[in-house]
Amino acid sequence: MAFPKSVEVVEVGPRDGLQNEAVALPTAVKVALIERLAEAGCPVVEAGAFVSPKWVPQMADTAEVLAALKKKPGVRYPVLVPNEKGLERALAAGVEEIAVFAAASESFSQRNINCSIAESLERFRPVAAAAKAQGLRLRGYVSCVLGCPYEGEVPTAKVAEVAGGLTDLGCDEISLGDTIGVGTPQRAQDMLTQVAAAVPMERLAVHFHDTYGQALANILACLELGVATVDSAVAGLGGCPYAKGASGNVASEDVVYMLNGLGIESGIDLDRLAAAGAFICEALGRPSSSKVALALAGQAA
Repeated sequence: MAFPKSVEVVEVGPRDGLQNEAVALPTAVKVALIERLAEAGCPVVEAGAFVSPKWVPQMADTAEVLAALKKKPGVRYPVLVPNEKGLERALAAGVEEIAVFAAASESFSQRNINCSIAESLERFRPVAAAAKAQGLRLRGYVSCVLGCPYEGEVPTAKVAEVAGGLTDLGCDEISLGDTIGVGTPQRAQDMLTQVAAAVPMERLAVHFHDTYGQALANILACLELGVATVDSAVAGLGGCPYAKGASGNVASEDVVYMLNGLGIESGIDLDRLAAAGAFICEALGRPSSSKVALALAGQAA
């Protein structure tokens, strides 16, 4: 097994995790979470989203979060941007990296952003061009890569096509998201292999939700193929409002514990990461979804 020597863990809890949590959090709590994650050694912390506050109220204060944030040198703080207006707000806030998003499922694209996949890519074209002109790093998300709540199984060729389309727009990295968490290791490998024929493996990341308890197994299977960037959310925060029953992202604590066991370097301090998870779970009034965090808390008790 040719595992990578190191893996970049992209911490998505403060954006992808929190955006679907029902408890409205104060700006100061979000800032504290991001700073704790950076201090734990997370190299990339997704800090927010410049999206409509009507649809995603939890992200309404992203500009305020960024303004208050004490950024740690060497850490990247990307934000999600859906359109040119969002990019303008992101640039005004001084961001250095943005992310755009598309779906591999037509039905999901229509229900999520009210346009077809082709229309979504065209919508992002001026955003991507302007971002690159400003010297910003650009990430692309592809959702529903292993299944759609409306269509069921999604053709792998479509995933590769959308990933290729985002790459053509100028995305430096493509994150492949199992939005409803239905994937299994063999299917994850098959999907990644086909996408890697269109986009170089070193530019791919994987993003698994743990709805059916398969996320760690899927990540391990993808690591075997050489992927070296993994998205995760502290305490397993998040879910998907468009997919009933879809639980949160794979927990960052669980990913780091597995990487440690494989001898793969992440640069993240597991105890400090778990402490960040405990902090945000207390603020949300909910238990952690991380089995590792629960085990560490039990040992401490």
